Amino acid sequence: MEYDIAIIGGGPAGYNAAEKAVAGGLKTVLFEKKSLGGVCLNEGCIPTKTLLYSAKILDNIKGASKYGVSVEGNAGFDLGKIIGRKDKVVKQLTLGVKMKLTGAGVTIVEGEASIKGEASGSIQITSGGQTYSVKYVLVCTGSDTVIPPIKGLSEISYWTSKEALDIKELPASLAIIGGGVIGIEFASFFNSMGVKVSVIEMMPEILGAMDKETSALLRKDYAKRGIDFYLNTKVVEVSATEVTIEKDGKSQKVKTDKILVSVGRKANIANVGLESLKVELLKNGVKVNEYMQTSHPRVYACGDITGYSMLAHTAIREGEVAINHILGIDDVMSYKAIPGVVYTNPELAGAGKTEEELKAAGIPYSVLKLPMAYSGRFLAENEGGSGLCKLIVNGDDQIIGCHMLGNPASELIILATVAIEKGYTVEEFQKIVFPHPTVSEIIRETLFAKS
Repeated sequence: MEYDIAIIGGGPAGYNAAEKAVAGGLKTVLFEKKSLGGVCLNEGCIPTKTLLYSAKILDNIKGASKYGVSVEGNAGFDLGKIIGRKDKVVKQLTLGVKMKLTGAGVTIVEGEASIKGEASGSIQITSGGQTYSVKYVLVCTGSDTVIPPIKGLSEISYWTSKEALDIKELPASLAIIGGGVIGIEFASFFNSMGVKVSVIEMMPEILGAMDKETSALLRKDYAKRGIDFYLNTKVVEVSATEVTIEKDGKSQKVKTDKILVSVGRKANIANVGLESLKVELLKNGVKVNEYMQTSHPRVYACGDITGYSMLAHTAIREGEVAINHILGIDDVMSYKAIPGVVYTNPELAGAGKTEEELKAAGIPYSVLKLPMAYSGRFLAENEGGSGLCKLIVNGDDQIIGCHMLGNPASELIILATVAIEKGYTVEEFQKIVFPHPTVSEIIRETLFAKS
């Protein structure tokens, strides 16, 4: 029961770090109390994107006539098969993770783990009645859904993202409390499925800290498709059939058949045992340095538990940095260009600074932007579709932000992410040759736009 490193949590941060640790010669044990892959693979990233792709295909079929393609009868769908395919994809990927870890030589312990302190120079961890002695600990326990203290909520049957992924039938109407990324992605899915959707958001705009201009464009697009948005609005009470909301001192009731709660996530720091090693916390998570090291020199933390960037791809990179530091490899974590994506139809993506951030900090900047229709490929494949590509440039002419609305923004944002991370100037990026015709050319076109 002696190991070089114990990794608590088998999500993206944990399972990727475990494989890297073994490759670096560390005897590794990984603890996971639920399912390998964590929330991302089982209840988040992968299952939601699988459902959203089915919805996108349905949208495309409904709009086929715009491209001169006729479809006999009305486009339909089988909800059971959509959910079944989602389950199949998740199962295939979780089995793949387990095979990869066992093949690499990682010891997998299925059960909850808790840090109990130090003894004889080793950190002690217990799980299932067994005690494990380790030199290093990497805590990747993820996050959980925040349930707000709304009057009446505890008395009704409501959905979180977990329940919304396993539905057996569609409600006629759905009220989504929270207009962040998760809420808007579910709004997109259920809207495509023919459900009457209402989104209630306390902030002035949807999608939290993402670029407000592209967020507003996406919201207006979905409003045309029938989604009702209530911004700057507080939910004061719920029942099984309605949501009571309040705005500017006036209240009204929104009728609904089902409620989906999606107001955010909180770091899972309870029951981990961090207090036994006096690990310092910061705001809603674990405090770490640029090496993902906590206040205890042999304890590291990655992913949602830090409460900073709750994204799977951030967690994976953080895990790499942590293991590299343990192995003595020079590496630091950079949050300069973390891409964020909203997998709606059209997709929205962003990386680097937003105008809102820069204005709040009093930092001068300029903006280069063009409609997505400036790309011939986009125009050919998105009849009647709109979109925007926006680049944010600092006083040294370096690209420090990019925000896009339009398919396939999720695949294009990496181009700008590299430019932001490497500090490319506009002139340097202009010299990169883009393939033609591709939607990616919109970035090149925008580089030559006038601010």
